[in-house]
Amino acid sequence: KPAPPAPAPVTLEPAAPVPAPAPAAAAAVAAGPTVNQAELEREIKEQGDTVRALKEGNKAAAGTHSKEDVDAAVAKLKEMKDKLPKGGGPDDKKKDKKEKKGKDDAKGGDKKGNSNMIDTEPVSGTRDFYPEDMRARTYLFQHFKDVAKSYAFQEYDAPVLEHEELYKRKAGEEITQQMYNFIDKSGHAVTLRPEMTPSLARMILGRTTESGETKMILPVKWYSLPQCWRFETTQRGRKREHYQWNMDIVGVTSIAAEVELLSAITAFFLNVGITSKDVGIKVNSRKVMASILKAHGISDEQFAPVCVVVDKLDKIGDDAVTAELVGLGVEEVTARIIIKTMSARSVEELGAIAQGADQEGLSELKELFEHAKAYGFEDFLLFDASVVRGLAYYTGIVFECFDRTGELRAICGGGRYDRLLSLYGSKQEVPCVGFGFGDCVIMDLLQMKGLLPSFSQQTDFVVAAFNKDMLPSAMKVAALLRKAGATVDMQQEPKKKVGQTFDYANRVGARFVALVAPDEWNKNMVRIKDLRMEDKEANQKDVALDKLDTWRDIFPAL
Repeated sequence: KPAPPAPAPVTLEPAAPVPAPAPAAAAAVAAGPTVNQAELEREIKEQGDTVRALKEGNKAAAGTHSKEDVDAAVAKLKEMKDKLPKGGGPDDKKKDKKEKKGKDDAKGGDKKGNSNMIDTEPVSGTRDFYPEDMRARTYLFQHFKDVAKSYAFQEYDAPVLEHEELYKRKAGEEITQQMYNFIDKSGHAVTLRPEMTPSLARMILGRTTESGETKMILPVKWYSLPQCWRFETTQRGRKREHYQWNMDIVGVTSIAAEVELLSAITAFFLNVGITSKDVGIKVNSRKVMASILKAHGISDEQFAPVCVVVDKLDKIGDDAVTAELVGLGVEEVTARIIIKTMSARSVEELGAIAQGADQEGLSELKELFEHAKAYGFEDFLLFDASVVRGLAYYTGIVFECFDRTGELRAICGGGRYDRLLSLYGSKQEVPCVGFGFGDCVIMDLLQMKGLLPSFSQQTDFVVAAFNKDMLPSAMKVAALLRKAGATVDMQQEPKKKVGQTFDYANRVGARFVALVAPDEWNKNMVRIKDLRMEDKEANQKDVALDKLDTWRDIFPAL
């Protein structure tokens, strides 16, 4: 039999453009301005979480939130719901869903007859990360890592499952009530880690001699990005799981360690486009506060619980804090004096009005602000005597970052914790300082400021075989391109029409299509088309297989 004729050379033409949808009808125009319903529904859900959190807080401890605050939050929620188109709100959707579920249950399943459909929502307080979410998370984490590496910190990690004892040995903290803890099958009391610092302390002690000398080069400068778990009320900026950027310095007694960490935090902000006009960092000293509280009769046993209560000052107000302090055994007059002292807005003012203030601690605060000026980030800092941080192990400088609009929760926080390793058995006091920087609030802030870049999928090549017989050849092309550093989406099933391949390539964000067809392949070549190039005379070329490693130079850069 005579051989069949060779297939004609393939000319790659883009798919016909999809016609734009017709303009909206006049009736739709008359309906008023367009509402971004998805965004509004998200805001309604967040506001609903806030209202529930306020009410639950009052149920747990009466007077935690004022009636005015609760009423204002409820009114704001109602106002947001009123903006929704009729029949388009979350409540309507829930109602429709319930009605549909009732009908499906009556029939013994859903419309497909499936009675075993799982709940597709993640566990309350947790998050799914779809690919587009992962691109945003990767962007954020990369900025965290880049800053840490630029400050010569080393990355470390630890198991998410920790010894419960690590956290229960620290009294006076809410965190001990928020753990995901249980007895494992070996009878050990364990917990999903609620924070990373105790794990760091355990690891440092693991490389410490019996006499208390560390086996590592000091200072230890480590960073991590752990996922942490706390069973608490979910609301905007607070989940039951979150990722947290931690940077810690071990082995430095001077205030220079705190300055270095504060510099790293402000470097991150500037790298993502956030300035001192957007955020500030409140600074205080637990050492100074301890001396003042002791001068007013607060015992060492009362100090940690009192700090936890005082840390709520901005959240629940003077009267509620006073009531909680009285509940801890503090005289009301003393509680009022403590709160007045916390109102100082400069180190000098605190030293002037505070009886018994630790002079060394005051000097450290002054030195910190001087070093910040030398480093060039003093515009981010402000003194705030009410900041004491809720964790009991802090011993010196403490700090907390906030957004200047006041809409969000604390962005990050940290401080000095020189006695934590002693609490865990170290024979010597080991100076430590560090911070934790969660992923939830900062992402809210970046969205609020419009600072998040586009996270669309990016691919260099889609490699497509002309037909099934050409698949092995296409795989070879894909391998050559990947070896040359390209990201390649290998099309596993050849399309009937070239236009379908172009459509797919556009959807996955590919710039180039490499079509492997018999005519070009017989010449040891492959046809490559640049989808971003408008010149039809120049946007496709036949490239030799041994030249694919120069793929970046085939077409001019965009």
